[in-house]
Amino acid sequence: MRRGVVASVAGLPRQFWWLWTSTLINRLGAFVATFLALYLTVERGYSASYAGLVGALYGLGGVVSSVVAGVATDRLGRRPTMLIAQLATAGSVALLGFMEHPVAIAAVACVVGMATNGSRPAVQAMMADIVAPEDRVRAFALNYWALNMGFAISSALAGLLAQYGYLLLFIGESVLVLACAIVVFVKLPESRPAAGTAEDGTAAEPVRRVSMTTVVRDGRFMTVVGLNLMLALLFQQAYVSLPVTMGLAGFTSSDFGLVIATNGVLIVLLQIPVTRFIEHRSPAALLIGSALLTGYGFGLTAFAGSVALFAVAVAVWTLGEIINSPTQMGLVVRLSPTHGRGRYQGMYSLSWSVASLAAPLLGGTVIDRFGPEALWAGCAVVGTVAALGYGLLLRRMNAEERERAAAEPTTAEQITAEQTTAPDPAPGTDAAAAPVTAAGAAAPRTDSVA
Repeated sequence: MRRGVVASVAGLPRQFWWLWTSTLINRLGAFVATFLALYLTVERGYSASYAGLVGALYGLGGVVSSVVAGVATDRLGRRPTMLIAQLATAGSVALLGFMEHPVAIAAVACVVGMATNGSRPAVQAMMADIVAPEDRVRAFALNYWALNMGFAISSALAGLLAQYGYLLLFIGESVLVLACAIVVFVKLPESRPAAGTAEDGTAAEPVRRVSMTTVVRDGRFMTVVGLNLMLALLFQQAYVSLPVTMGLAGFTSSDFGLVIATNGVLIVLLQIPVTRFIEHRSPAALLIGSALLTGYGFGLTAFAGSVALFAVAVAVWTLGEIINSPTQMGLVVRLSPTHGRGRYQGMYSLSWSVASLAAPLLGGTVIDRFGPEALWAGCAVVGTVAALGYGLLLRRMNAEERERAAAEPTTAEQITAEQTTAPDPAPGTDAAAAPVTAAGAAAPRTDSVA
């Protein structure tokens, strides 16, 4: 086990670990999003529908900032975008704790949603900049592990702090986000590649300008975004439709807490060892398998009649989540041009923001009209469709790469062609005695002739 842990964390650059630390600190303070609905209904006395409206505005802010932050990541740089988003988060979260008028609360919540989601494209782009391609799946898995570890700890801390007043949650998150910004400011230099450099830092041909229109017209990448949106809609049901289903079946909120805790515990325990197992395996098989595990894991919820069976269903789709997250991020980086990573990551983040906004509406509508069983059966269908989509996409990508490789001449073929097209030696010159330069041309004789 010790060797496995060392192998999982070895070889990554120091800058990655500072970025990882900032992510963990940021996630440790994720109090407000988790307890916002309880704060509005229990502490402030607002209705559940108003709490839902505020949650929707929070998600809408994330949708807007995904695109804006993606553009800023490429134009301003990774580091400035992160600092702006984190400082805005610290200020807006603290301000939200003092708001009392319902319109003011809703407006500031939308700003908080924009600010908290604004650093995501920059973090992911910086990670792709500083980590070697062969280590990216492992790096994204470690970052995902930090996100879930921080979330598990912050949820427990938030429950304790809320007993002494919800204002402590807002102030506590603000302080921790400021600490995260300090780490970024002190320890993380800008990583945006200089213009005209390739993936490995060497000189490259001038790159064409990347805009959001370029991203939208990239059919392969937008297919990945669409498939991720499908899976994101499923994952969001765990926090929207699963508690509703358990409540309709007569289970308590503590029962739901035990069931959903299975997700966090398994990610913390299995993310690193599973990543070591999948790191160098076929992305096609991993993405297809993860989509099926996710879809059928949620589908199993329709057959759950006890806390144990609900937990088994959660365990199945959690394994799909563990496999999908680092593999999907590796595919996103693979499809993103070096000088357009911010915009591409922004579009990818947009799929998660849209899912968080749409999932409550879709889940609630299906449950009200057709019942919980129809929703969970639909989840299995969506997972199957996503698996088919990944299979077709990656099959097409692999075929295109094979065609490209076959069309490109090998090094030996290039040398032969250069020698074939080299100019003939001058009259009176012994071609056999004239050395050949690296360019393939006969070099002039330098010895004296009697």
